[in-house]
Amino acid sequence: MRPNTRSIPPLLYGTAWKKERTAELVEMAVLSGFRGIDTACQPKHYEEARVGEALARLAAQGIEREQLFLQTKFTPLNGQDPQRIPYNPNAPLEIQVAESFEVSKQNLRTEYVDSLVLHSPLFPYANLLKVWGAMETLHHSGGARQLGISNCYDVELLKRLDRDANVKPAFVQNRFYAESGYDKELRHWCDEQGIIYQSFWSLTANPHLLGSREFFALTQEYNKTEAQILYRYLNQIGIVPLIGSTSKHHIDEDLDIFSFELRADEIESISSLLEG
Repeated sequence: MRPNTRSIPPLLYGTAWKKERTAELVEMAVLSGFRGIDTACQPKHYEEARVGEALARLAAQGIEREQLFLQTKFTPLNGQDPQRIPYNPNAPLEIQVAESFEVSKQNLRTEYVDSLVLHSPLFPYANLLKVWGAMETLHHSGGARQLGISNCYDVELLKRLDRDANVKPAFVQNRFYAESGYDKELRHWCDEQGIIYQSFWSLTANPHLLGSREFFALTQEYNKTEAQILYRYLNQIGIVPLIGSTSKHHIDEDLDIFSFELRADEIESISSLLEG
């Protein structure tokens, strides 16, 4: 069973490393037009409770929870700050998942999330299946409408999880960078399976793309920034990018990528840059 993924917006607002500005920036992003929010129950990098604060403010302004796509993550122990673990680290893995999710619901002031993502695979594989099974329990109870996995760059591991899972992954969220070959094989398999690929570090990891002659030519042709060209490219090839802009100007630019469309030959040209 693979839950329907049509409800995911074409862009997600990423909340990592926003710290004390998290609520302010989430509110700004949503009021500007973003309808998807990505966070995590990982105090080391996310202020999940401040996302909940922003959601409460937005509801008071007429933007209800149901209008938004809300995604959070279960972060395994090795990704947590040892001083701020949001669950009992000595509990069985299944209990860790359940406790983390209860914290997320309290932080976000919601009874459900649209997507619950495993922040990174666990090893040995039996532990990955235990955690995934606990996430499936949350899905069946209505708490997590869809499930996904992040930082999974091994297509064979993803295929194995997909084969063994009762509730199939709806999303894969990975860093979009040259070191992984831009996940070409993995993304192709995801496309075949109907799994939506979410990208992060799309700008940060790719200065060589943004500074290329090809991108410069496209910025001149469309009167758009290099970032807008890359985000539009990702959108047109079926990728949902996480965007973490912290200024109203850049947030507006992010949302403006739908005002133009790259031609097929331009899409091919950028894809060739990635492959090169």
